[in-house]
Amino acid sequence: MITQNSYETLATPSGDMQVQVFRPAVDGVFPCIIFYSEIFQITAPIARSANILAGLGFVVIVPEVFHELNPMGTILGYDDQGKEKGNNDKWAKPLESHDTDTQAMVDYAQGLPYCNGNVGAMGVCIGGHLAFRAALNSNIKGAFCLYPTDIHSNTLPSEKGNDSFTRAQDIQCEVALIFGKQDPHVPPEGRQKLYQHFQSIELDYSWLEVNAQHAFMRDEGDRYDPALALEMYAKAQQFFQRLLA
Repeated sequence: MITQNSYETLATPSGDMQVQVFRPAVDGVFPCIIFYSEIFQITAPIARSANILAGLGFVVIVPEVFHELNPMGTILGYDDQGKEKGNNDKWAKPLESHDTDTQAMVDYAQGLPYCNGNVGAMGVCIGGHLAFRAALNSNIKGAFCLYPTDIHSNTLPSEKGNDSFTRAQDIQCEVALIFGKQDPHVPPEGRQKLYQHFQSIELDYSWLEVNAQHAFMRDEGDRYDPALALEMYAKAQQFFQRLLA
């Protein structure tokens, strides 16, 4: 499908949040995916990923994940300076603020005349974590999490007992988790910790480990795996069509 996109501003308890909305440029009613970015916010690779998903028949909402901490429209570079700023933002924003961001996007999506009211979550890197976190929201019907960071290590700020590892037991929807075996951000012991925990709490999840490095979906840089990325888009399409159509 040919797509179109626009910028919208949503009110949240922690301030106005800009989102970019991608959708099919045809008449119809479509399911919605909230697509959470890396720490660098809505970069060109993230926008291209969202556009691909829209072309597969979804309304895709991409938030500026650290909107409270940056001027509206901020995009960080894939360099040391951008990495430092993004990581500092990651450690500064509590998970509870991400929760209210998710609710604002759910409310927005469910009010769109071209959305069927069914909403899923997807993300990469910290965005994979935020997609997993979004699954705590009862309105989210499925989460597709690509190399989600900081769940096993519990390094994102939150109130006591409200971290995503502990709260995983409260997730009621289906979750797909995909990890790269060569990803240093979620090493083998971290993946084992997650797998065993999810088994023990009887989480409704699927698990896939692939021969890839961190950020293998990002179509810039030497870690990009085009064939594997295409496979993941196909899997995400099947996952969300089954749960959201």
